Amino acid sequence: MRVRGEQQGEESVICGERHSGPPSASGALLAAARFARVLIVVLAFVGLAARVPAEEPSAAALARVPEALPSAPPLPPAVRKQIALALASRPADYAPRTRNLRPDGSPEYSNRLLLETSPYLQQHAHNPVNWYPWGDEAFADARRLGRPVLVSIGYATCHWCHVMEDESFDNVSTASYLNEHFISIKVDREARPDLDAVYMAAVDAMGVDGGWPLNVWLTPDREPFFGGTYFPPSAVGKRPGFLDVLRSVYDAYTKDAEGVAARSKKIAGAIQQELAGESAEQTRIPDRSVFDLALARTAQAADREWGGIRAPVKFPSTVPLRFLLRHYRRTGAKDALALATLTLEKMAAGGIYDQIGGGFHRYSTDAQWLVPHFEKMLYDNAQLAVVYLEAAQLTGRADFAAISRSTLDFVLREMTATEGVFYSALDADSLTEEGDTREGWFYTWTPAEIDSVLGADLARIATAYYGVTPSGNAEGRNVLHVSHSREAVAAELGMSVQALDSALARARAGLYEARGRRSWPLRDTKVLVGWNGLMISAFARAGLAFGEPRYVNAAARAAGFILDEMQQDGVLRRVYQGGRADGPAFLEDYAFLIAGLLDLYEIDSQPRWLRAAIALQATLDGHYTDALGGGYFRTADNAKALLAREKPSRDGAIPSGNSVEALNLLRLAELTGDSQYTDSTIPLFSAFSDLMDRQPEVVAEMLLALDFELGKRVEIAVIAPPDRKGLDAMLAPLRATFFPNRVLVVAVEGEQLESQADSSPLLSDRIARDGQTTVYVCQNYVCGFPTADPATFAKQLAAAASEKN
Repeated sequence: MRVRGEQQGEESVICGERHSGPPSASGALLAAARFARVLIVVLAFVGLAARVPAEEPSAAALARVPEALPSAPPLPPAVRKQIALALASRPADYAPRTRNLRPDGSPEYSNRLLLETSPYLQQHAHNPVNWYPWGDEAFADARRLGRPVLVSIGYATCHWCHVMEDESFDNVSTASYLNEHFISIKVDREARPDLDAVYMAAVDAMGVDGGWPLNVWLTPDREPFFGGTYFPPSAVGKRPGFLDVLRSVYDAYTKDAEGVAARSKKIAGAIQQELAGESAEQTRIPDRSVFDLALARTAQAADREWGGIRAPVKFPSTVPLRFLLRHYRRTGAKDALALATLTLEKMAAGGIYDQIGGGFHRYSTDAQWLVPHFEKMLYDNAQLAVVYLEAAQLTGRADFAAISRSTLDFVLREMTATEGVFYSALDADSLTEEGDTREGWFYTWTPAEIDSVLGADLARIATAYYGVTPSGNAEGRNVLHVSHSREAVAAELGMSVQALDSALARARAGLYEARGRRSWPLRDTKVLVGWNGLMISAFARAGLAFGEPRYVNAAARAAGFILDEMQQDGVLRRVYQGGRADGPAFLEDYAFLIAGLLDLYEIDSQPRWLRAAIALQATLDGHYTDALGGGYFRTADNAKALLAREKPSRDGAIPSGNSVEALNLLRLAELTGDSQYTDSTIPLFSAFSDLMDRQPEVVAEMLLALDFELGKRVEIAVIAPPDRKGLDAMLAPLRATFFPNRVLVVAVEGEQLESQADSSPLLSDRIARDGQTTVYVCQNYVCGFPTADPATFAKQLAAAASEKN
């Protein structure tokens, strides 16, 4: 997606959430990749690993791997053999992702990335570039050869990463220059967010707008001296061509070594300063004035017509929706609720929401939430499912609940592995009927296509409701959206609202089935602990709120897989791909998974989930804590050192791990009665207190924890008899109540209750009175009179949840 950056009118590129600015005249609508080749679901996207057998490759297999890539030094013989074995292990229908093919369809080139499991790295495995994965080998070769290092960072569903690959990295001439003058490294930012953070900070220090693909040039000491994002193959306006950039960088590196060294040292210092994060100068927890400031800042920037923050490109995560809902609950501030509900309504009606299949696309390319960038990310859908759920509980609105359900159902259908864990993303690009690649084609329609699928009568209803026109709203095609109420459309069509609803349900089913016969966008089957943690939370909370066992089961299956398959000696591995867990885990992996396990424990009641959360918290406290400044670092103390050890502070597309950890610690303290968790929140809040005072809106997720800390907290224990009689009825008031400042423990008398009581003193000496499900509502472990009557519990809950001040 192209937008005009703020620096000297320079065109910049975003695949992520780094930029804002008005769309270019050429349109931010459905920007086509214009690939010369067909994107095919490559090995990494069906979950096959780059496993290399121990045997020697045959002569024929070895011959398929050139001794050297164009203008590159020869591949080490052992590496070449591994690549040959990996290539030979591919299935017969393997379709290499490259334009450089032999007559028999096999790849002309293969590089070290064929040995990696990352889907993004696998996408580049047949480029003629002599790619290395991040590691000591690449920098040792750079030092030995006296070369600068290109580090190119992206992710598997990044549209402009695909474009630059096609235009430059799969081009033999460009690759030859790279191979002769540079050492080139590919990094998957989703697997290595630590590297992405360091080198994104580098381009920020250079005064360049960051984004993806991120291209940064380093010295062999890993210090950056130049960087940028997308570069076209030849100059466009003020944006230089990639080959011109390469020549300039190499010329500077070889002819001005002292200047490059000085620049790289200066940038390294700026990175260290930026990523050091906030530190506690004194022990201080902010007061509630930061809530008022956050609301005021949000209200000042709000788009009162279309919702969200005023901007020509809109991301859902820029609006602190969950904070606004809590602020309204606590204070009754009507503007907080109005800002939240307007944004939720407009997003649900716009094209950013998939009106046919459910779920949300990445962001909107316009102020109306109409035409999206069509990626679907797991983390976006996890967070939006939760906020729509919370809004439904707060307002009682069925339409918000329906959006939450449809989002979760989309994830179950399209982003869930057979093992129960959740995939990372769906690409924005897909194939047209002519075999070209175009962003959003899979999701968009013409009137003729809808008519051919639904027939004239049903198509007339669908096109009226979803705003379909002959000219379209996206390069001649239509992104379906809702611009008029059901009542207005029903009146226009001369039918009842009930009849309209029935017709639309049939239309959605028909269009979804027809869409499924199109060429699907690529799916990134990489499994990430942190993103799965967010989705485990969403399913667990929806399972409780909606009384849906299948949602609880989905959360439990994913959590069980991660605990069984993605831990080694109690230490998490971030990525699961191709049958194995690998890569270092980061703060967000621990924080998001702990939060998911706590949410799951509240409804599933299995002691395993709470015990696992306690154990993971111990690992986090032991290896990630900033003992001097408060809070947590992104990386462990035993991780390989980078230029800087980042302490995340601000929320972005995903919350800061420190923000989530603050609430985790408070919840663990309530569930376990262990004051060490409460003690740990004090230096954490203190570390970020100045930031919350200055810019509370940038740490909105931490405001949720602060709201929990400063508000009235309630512990609820529900004890059911062995036959679970009355349990569902007793949970009904909880399902319908928005009460975030509470913890919940549900137990069944017998062995389960005894086992749970070991970890949670809330269950000590609790019984199901007279064989009836019994509820204990407590504050600071001092409980009111227990009740087995759902109506009485509803009154107790309403009184406990009331907190207007």
